[in-house]
Amino acid sequence: MPTKDYYEVLGVTRSASPDEIKRAYRTLARTHHPDVAEDKAQAEHRFKEINEAYEVLSDPQKRAQYDRFGTVSGPQQGGDFGFGGFGPAGFGDIFDMFFGDMRGGAQQPRRSGPQRGSDLRYDLEITLDEAFTGTTKEIQFSHLAQCETCKGSGAQPGSLIVACDRCAGSGVMRTVRQTPLGQFVTQTTCTQCGGEGTVIAHPCTTCHGRGRHEVERKLTVRVPAGVDDGSRIRIAGNGEAGIRGGPAGDLYVYLSIAAHPLFKRDGLDTYVDIPLSFPQAALGATIEIPSLEGHLPLTVPAGTQTGTTLRLRGRGMPSVRGSQRGDHHVTVHVVIPTKMSKRQRELLEEYARAGGDAIEEKSFFDRVKDAFKPD
Repeated sequence: MPTKDYYEVLGVTRSASPDEIKRAYRTLARTHHPDVAEDKAQAEHRFKEINEAYEVLSDPQKRAQYDRFGTVSGPQQGGDFGFGGFGPAGFGDIFDMFFGDMRGGAQQPRRSGPQRGSDLRYDLEITLDEAFTGTTKEIQFSHLAQCETCKGSGAQPGSLIVACDRCAGSGVMRTVRQTPLGQFVTQTTCTQCGGEGTVIAHPCTTCHGRGRHEVERKLTVRVPAGVDDGSRIRIAGNGEAGIRGGPAGDLYVYLSIAAHPLFKRDGLDTYVDIPLSFPQAALGATIEIPSLEGHLPLTVPAGTQTGTTLRLRGRGMPSVRGSQRGDHHVTVHVVIPTKMSKRQRELLEEYARAGGDAIEEKSFFDRVKDAFKPD
């Protein structure tokens, strides 16, 4: 008969659940570990008592034997286990206690409470004209919506959700291995409940116990004026449905601007290339040029050279935030005519002679005749 009460050592009742025993053990082990306590000698003695009690009460067979006979068979509990006082009953749990947050993966049980649904992404292409004025688009996408039949519970209406009998509702399964270094305890996600801690006896026939099912949805998206390539529109609560009553995720609409056949864009500024006749470039003119808001008048100064860029302030893209607008840049390209009437040629030759420019006044046929004349 042991001289001490293991339940009293851990400070739990005889009806305590395995989880309550484990929590009590971890709390006491942190407090009385020799590496953190001030009185090392007393802490080491107390730490061995805690390990001894936990080794018995954490093992269902040993606990049953202890409850019935007040003792357990096998080696004397509480001996010198080495490793600075880590007993065989608690080495795995001590590792979990100090490093558990770093282990992650399948060894950690899943959250059993409500979980937020995942966010969704939708890629939408619009034209530059639509980006200039703003637009509305109807999009269609599939997503996981809450099951209307079971309201997200996963169980057929009227049926119960019960604790998993394999893991006793903890969501994890413990494995004990005896090694030359002592007893190692590891835990893995319960294969029966998937870490949920509960099982559904009669799954919902609509969603097959998942609480969500895939549906097609149509949604109208308002695209504000001034959006740029890569802009993102967040539509709250329109992503995947949450789990176990958790909130839905968000839908993010990513915009791309299709290439325009005439205009280019850089931020809030727009650019266009236009042809300009020689007389217009030389004499100056007021012409109509294209823009995203229609044709606009542009004054071309006399003597404008090809490749010159003229700017119309405040005629570019609008800003999504505020009333600011970019500029519209017009690059002119002087076009040399390839065909001219006789009168046009005469006038151009007269212009050239007046400016002192050397020109070829004979026609091609005249030059051919001259080539075949005898000397």
